[in-house]
Formats: sequence, structure tokens, C-alpha cells
Amino acid sequence: MSSNAAKLIPVFAALALGTSAQTAVAADWYTGAEREIPRDDWIVAIDAAATVTSNSSAFGAVTATIAPVNTLLDSGPRVRLQGVAGTYTYPGTVTGQTVRGVQQEGSVLFGYEWIWQQAAVAGYVGFNVRNNELSILDPGNPVVGTGIGGKVAADIYLNPTPDQFYAVNASYSTQFNAYYVRARAGFAVFNGVFIGPEATLLGDDFFNSWRVGGHLTGFALGPMKFSVGAGYAYDRVRKGGYYTSIESRMAF
Repeated sequence: MSSNAAKLIPVFAALALGTSAQTAVAADWYTGAEREIPRDDWIVAIDAAATVTSNSSAFGAVTATIAPVNTLLDSGPRVRLQGVAGTYTYPGTVTGQTVRGVQQEGSVLFGYEWIWQQAAVAGYVGFNVRNNELSILDPGNPVVGTGIGGKVAADIYLNPTPDQFYAVNASYSTQFNAYYVRARAGFAVFNGVFIGPEATLLGDDFFNSWRVGGHLTGFALGPMKFSVGAGYAYDRVRKGGYYTSIESRMAF
């Protein structure tokens, strides 16, 4: 991997959404012709994601990762702000009536990201505020109300060759013991676009689920990179189903 490609690892790492999110134009010093060169001064990355399952759940998230000292392409401190909102339904644990849940969560995390030529590792610690409301009382569901918890998160990204990547994203909050782990592998189908398998495990004191599927990652629309995924989803209450997801990233 070239040194220029290595610089792009942190922009690619959080969601593995491609290489350069934007390019700048400069004149070739010899011919005078304009040429594109990679941007290397990003300080903010905005990730947006949405997931819908056939098990009657739909969630969206927006995450801002900020480099307050240098750039996202260099090792250094990070600030991560995240908002999550969604809705779900399930049969009540006592009456069997359909219960509709609405959830919102906000997180503030502080951390550090280490950048190497073929890898990036980031660790975060902070807190989250989570609110969960139910349409009817369900005595068997303890995940109700609003609370504050400590939260930790980590991102690991490996790029052993320009044609493949491996990524793991994980988080845990003491509020309702909520956890999330996602692993992905990608193999280049053409320049900057990858396809491969993915697996996700998530849950809390009441709910748990796992998902296995595939993703297509890195295709661009303007300054934004996108990823889409689909596969099989299983949760403790509604059992088997399917999921679809879409994610985007823009850095500036």
C-alpha cells in the first residue's frame, strides 16, 4: 500500500465506506493541467445509517466524529457525538397484546485513534442518555424509562492489502446493559468498491438479536460514500426475519 493510500485508512475505517470522500483540484506544475489530488485535512466525519427489519423494527442513527487537534487522517484525540432513534413492536410478555416501543438515545464519547499504514484502532469512553417508552404497560419488560449510563466503544480496521478490509465496531452501555458488535470483511470488486459478509450482535436487558448477511460498500454519489446491506435477522421475541440497511459517510 502506498503512503497516500495509508493516509485514507481513518476516513475509511469507521464504516469502511471507501477511500477518499472528497478531492481537491490543483494545477500540475509542469503542464499546467488540472489534476485531482486527495484531500488530507478532514476534521469532521458525519455517518448516517438506517436499518429496517421484517420483525417490525426500524432504527436510524447519525454520528459525528471530530478530530479536535489535528485531522482524521492522523493519530490523535477524537470526540464522538451520536443520536439514535427508532421504533419496534412485539407481543406483550403477559397479555400477548401488541406492544409498540419508541426509543431515543444520545451519546457523548471522548477517545483516541491510532493510525498505522495498514490499520486503525480507536477507543472511546463517555456516557449516554437513553429513553424507552412503551404503548402499554408490559411487566415483563424492564427496559422502560429514561436513564444515564456509562458507555465505551471501540473501532478496529485492518487493510492488509488494497483489495481487502476487515472491520469490527463495538459498544457497551451500563444503561440497560445495552451492547452492539458488528464485524465485516470486504473484497474489492473494482476500484474503491467492496463486497463481502457481515454479522451483527446486539441487545440489552430485555432484547437480543443477531444478523448475518452481506454488504456492498464504497460506491459514491457526489462527495458521499455509501454502503448497503441485507440478510437474515433473528431476535429472541419474534424469531426469524430479514433486515436491510443503508449507510453514508461524508468528511469535511
